[in-house]
Parts: sequence; structure tokens; C-alpha cells
Amino acid sequence: MFKFWYANQQNRVRWANSFSAEYRLECGVRQGGLSSPALFNLYMNNLIDELSRTGIGCHIDGVCINNISYADDMVLLSPSVRALRKLIDVCESYAATHGLKYNATKSELMVFKAGSKTYNTIPPVMLCGRPLNRVTNFKYLGHWVSDDLKDNADIERERRSLAVRCGMLAHRFTRCTTQVKVTLFKAYCQSFYTCSLWVNFTQRAYSGLRTQYNNTFRVLMGMPRFCSASGMFADADVDSFSTIMRKRSASMLRRFRDSPNTILGTLAERWDSPILGRWIRLHAVK
Repeated sequence: MFKFWYANQQNRVRWANSFSAEYRLECGVRQGGLSSPALFNLYMNNLIDELSRTGIGCHIDGVCINNISYADDMVLLSPSVRALRKLIDVCESYAATHGLKYNATKSELMVFKAGSKTYNTIPPVMLCGRPLNRVTNFKYLGHWVSDDLKDNADIERERRSLAVRCGMLAHRFTRCTTQVKVTLFKAYCQSFYTCSLWVNFTQRAYSGLRTQYNNTFRVLMGMPRFCSASGMFADADVDSFSTIMRKRSASMLRRFRDSPNTILGTLAERWDSPILGRWIRLHAVK
């Protein structure tokens, strides 16, 4: 049924009130289609199974973690260059069998540091005949990952994004009522994407984000710059910065423990894990 549907459908692109000429879908799944995520997962599931069966990769409590996949974004984890090459061979073989080809220019290689130990040069790792470009940080699903496992870059990303949203709200909604401003602030300024993953960072970066959050509320509500942050949030019935961090970490821990995923279950039970230690300190240490 799906084969007939994809072979015979016609597509058009809408721009404002105009439509493009009809064209047929040559490859891939329909962008925005309700069935597209499920179809893509079915298509890629065999590759994930093949990678998992190799037994090559990083291990935590006997659980092999060699790939993390979300839609068409895939991360391969390996303790050595040789093992990584074998994982890439599996991916290339699967792609060749299914008429696909990886884009080496959009693929990157990162070597995580072990404390102060690092490797300035490593043997080349090839993908589709091209060496992968080695980087010190990259953005995965909107979250900045660094080779030193520090979160300063991602915290700075969130601070800049919050500053942009602050300017937008203050400019467009300055004449709105207090209740409307509070509602907008909660909707636009309290997301803190991936904040529950922040473990290793400098106090300067973290304090900068907290200050930006406090100042955003002051600017939006027209309050003095040096008024009490705890007082203004309590009066408006709005969560403070530290309250949001505690709520996000508690929510993430609950989802970890409730998830049937073996990788998440393993991480949730590692009491020596830095991320679990961070979540506990948020609630137990002032």
C-alpha cells in the first residue's frame, strides 16, 4: 500500500497564495506527513540493530552504547579509531544496500578529552572516501557538545537566545497588562532547552544566564534594575531561576527512570554519574 502511495502521489509547494507545478517524490519520505516519522524509523531500524549487534563501542554496566539516533541524526560512540572505522563500515554497507550515500561534509569527528589527556593527532577516519573533519565542538539536536565535556558554550547559547526573546517581548508588548506580560514571560523565557544536562560549567557562565533571566523579567515588567529578584518573582507568582532548574532536573530524572529504554535506565541507576550527582545537589545542597 505504501509503495503504491509513494509511487503515484503528486506534490506541490505552497508559497503564500501561490502553488508550484506538480512534481513526484523521487526519494525520502514526505516532509510533514503524519506517517513519515514512523516510516523513517522502520527504514532505519535495521541499521540500528546491525550496529548494536556488533558489540563494538562504549559500555556502561555491560550495556553497549555505540549509536544514538534521532530521525536522520546519528552519533557513533567508540573507544578507539579502529572500532569507529568498523561502525562506519556497517553504516556504509547499509547505505549502499539501500541506495543511500552519506554526506561526508556534514559529518564530523570529535575526540573527547580524558581529564587533561588529549590526542593532538589521530589516524584519519574516512566516510565515503573522504576524511572526516575533526572539531572541538558541535551542535547536536540544538545542544552544544564540547570535547572537554563542558557546558559553557551551551549555556551561552541559551543566554543569547534569552536576550533576543527579551528584546522582542519588551518591544512588542510594552503596553500589555501585567497578567499578559507574566503569561508571555512564562511561555517564552522559561524553556531553558537541555538545561537538565548542564553538569560541568563555570560559575561565571551560569551566573550570567541567571542574571539575564532576572533582568528579562525586570525589563518586561518595567521594574528597577536592582530590585530584589526573589521578591519580584514571589509577588508575580513566577518561578525563580533556581526553581526552574530544580523542576527540570526532577522531571528529567523521572523520565529516565520511567523509560523502557535500556540506555536511559542504565544511566539513571549510576549513582557515580556526574549528571545524577548534579540533579541531587540541586535539591539537597543550598
